[in-house]
Amino acid sequence: MVFDVDTDHKFMKEAIKEAQLSLNEGGIPIGAILVKNDHIIGRGHNRLLQRSSVILHGEMDCIENAGRLEGKDYHECILYTTLSPCTMCSGAVLLYKIPRVVIGENKTLSGPEKLLKDNGVEVIDLELDECRQLLEKYIAENPETWKTELERVGGFTDL
Repeated sequence: MVFDVDTDHKFMKEAIKEAQLSLNEGGIPIGAILVKNDHIIGRGHNRLLQRSSVILHGEMDCIENAGRLEGKDYHECILYTTLSPCTMCSGAVLLYKIPRVVIGENKTLSGPEKLLKDNGVEVIDLELDECRQLLEKYIAENPETWKTELERVGGFTDL
């Protein structure tokens, strides 16, 4: 796989569109895209609130929406996500052996990126203000909802 910053930004824009969809639905603005051979094969966004779900984080929704792929297909994928993946989502990356994760930002909330890296996953942080500002605005406008969701997952920060 050949990577370049323009391609990463192009696909991250699609993940940001997914985050905006979640926000428009009344959810938490986190989005993800699964890409194989420069084609989007899965899209998803956080649906915890919309579906009263405990597992539909943006990354999990995206992987689910990609359908049942062959195991080898995941090995050729890149996951783009607007926020650093949590432990559950990182576990799915490791389970399916997705070799590369590109995140929009990890300042608002930092997941176990070291776990991914220690297991051979390339993790790229684009440090995009757009991703950070989208989630920070949501948190400022919905502090109780955010606090409740953080407590539900143990308030992780770089586990």
